[in-house]
Amino acid sequence: MKVEIQPDVRDIAAQLGAGVLYALKAVAGQLADDPGMGRPSALPGILTVTVDGGMFEDCPDLSVGYIREPDRVEIRFLRAAPSAGPSTEEATEPSTDAHEPEEPADPAAAAVAVREVADAWHRIAAWLQSNAPDSYAALRTGAGPDAVAALEEDLGIPIPVELRTLWMLTGGDDGADGWGCLPGNMALMNLDAVASRYRLKTDAQAHQDALNANRPEEEQITVWRATWIPVVALGPADSTAGLYLDAATGYMGSWSRYNEPPGEVLDTLVTYLEETADMFEAPALAARDKPGLIGGTLVWLSSIDPAQESRWRPVAG
Repeated sequence: MKVEIQPDVRDIAAQLGAGVLYALKAVAGQLADDPGMGRPSALPGILTVTVDGGMFEDCPDLSVGYIREPDRVEIRFLRAAPSAGPSTEEATEPSTDAHEPEEPADPAAAAVAVREVADAWHRIAAWLQSNAPDSYAALRTGAGPDAVAALEEDLGIPIPVELRTLWMLTGGDDGADGWGCLPGNMALMNLDAVASRYRLKTDAQAHQDALNANRPEEEQITVWRATWIPVVALGPADSTAGLYLDAATGYMGSWSRYNEPPGEVLDTLVTYLEETADMFEAPALAARDKPGLIGGTLVWLSSIDPAQESRWRPVAG
């Protein structure tokens, strides 16, 4: 198992003590042998391990956070573990220098969401790696906590823990031969595309709000709400339509650049990802779409080009 240490984590290690980098490399060696050794954390998508600093010279006790993917582990944050001396409030306050995300208000519920999203995405990524390597190669590496935090500040609304987890596992889908890996060959949007589409949609709603001021209530038009976060696009290079996640309700819905009335999908992000994974693993039972392959690329039946139908092979269940 390949283990990567983020450059900013190495910088933090150098600041914490001369022996910290050595301890961090020792943890990386252990994770290479046992990537599941960490404990599920209330932090989005992150497993944690603790290090007894007494085992290393000039090294405090450490908390190490990492993301586990099918073929790699990425160490994302590092901080000195709190000592027993300070008050409870001081001991549990996260270190901003360690780039650690804030803990959600309900850690128990967040931990469940993190586990469910991570499990579903790992199933999807593992299937792509084994069966559609070109599509797997088109997936971006996970976004860092700072990038997600910057997007959250840009949007001006809290990003739900399940979406934060997904983005920290993969920062988007660049597509293989123009096809994304989600049903309908839709593609997970990268963070820049999310921010850009959100601005366009909120501007469109601001225009409607100006018009709504002169309309009867029953004729007022809503094309976008502030809590809707665009997540999935029609294709890697086609942002004319897609799916959003409502941060207020947890449900997904459909959007279009033509400002058609939005439609509810009535999926949560977890059920959407789980059903996608189920369709890969049991294609005979797939209801929404049928996965297939053209060479090393995943192509869903609903999006197949008639000119390429002869090359398309359904996935055997």
